[in-house]
Amino acid sequence: MGQKIHPMGFRLGSLYTWSSRWFAEGTRYKELVLEDVIIRENLRKKLKIAGVSSIEIERSINKLDIIIHVAKPGMVIGRGGTGMEDIKKYLLGLLKIKADDKNSPKVDIRIEPIKEPNLDAYLVATNIADQLIKRMPYKRVMAQSVDRVMGGGAKGVKIMLSGRVAGAEIKRVEKDQAGILSLQTLREKVDFASVPSLTKSGYIGVKVWICRP
Repeated sequence: MGQKIHPMGFRLGSLYTWSSRWFAEGTRYKELVLEDVIIRENLRKKLKIAGVSSIEIERSINKLDIIIHVAKPGMVIGRGGTGMEDIKKYLLGLLKIKADDKNSPKVDIRIEPIKEPNLDAYLVATNIADQLIKRMPYKRVMAQSVDRVMGGGAKGVKIMLSGRVAGAEIKRVEKDQAGILSLQTLREKVDFASVPSLTKSGYIGVKVWICRP
């Protein structure tokens, strides 16, 4: 069970909550789902340098709340909050919302800092993927990442690479892990992320499991 079910989806309701929190009926539902995907994809690209981990979206009758979890909040907020204003203008243009239109939903953006980036599976996976693109030795990248995660206070970590690792002709899987990682225990707070890395040889899938303290 632990290898067939998404570790975070398995724990929804008990440890984790949904990243999109709203209700809609009929065709409005698919429109809002697509809107959420567009918001997340574009914000991740725009704020990549700040280390975006996750984006939560809450909707009410006439309000849209966006909570962005980042490793470097100062780079997003900017001097005197100018960065926040730029992001808000960017989102309003992206969603085609007029700021002076009373019928349009009010957009509110909040920035939440990540206390320990080495315990965030998405940031760790993204860092590994970026290093593989730069043609760094995969064994050293995996070993250093495991050391950093365990040094951050994790109970356990597992990293798995799958694909044309080191330019191999045939796909293979490479793993590295340390500590305790119980995927079938619901009480364990397991963070998971899967990030593709497009190298010159082809795609390498990077998966990271972190058992948080």
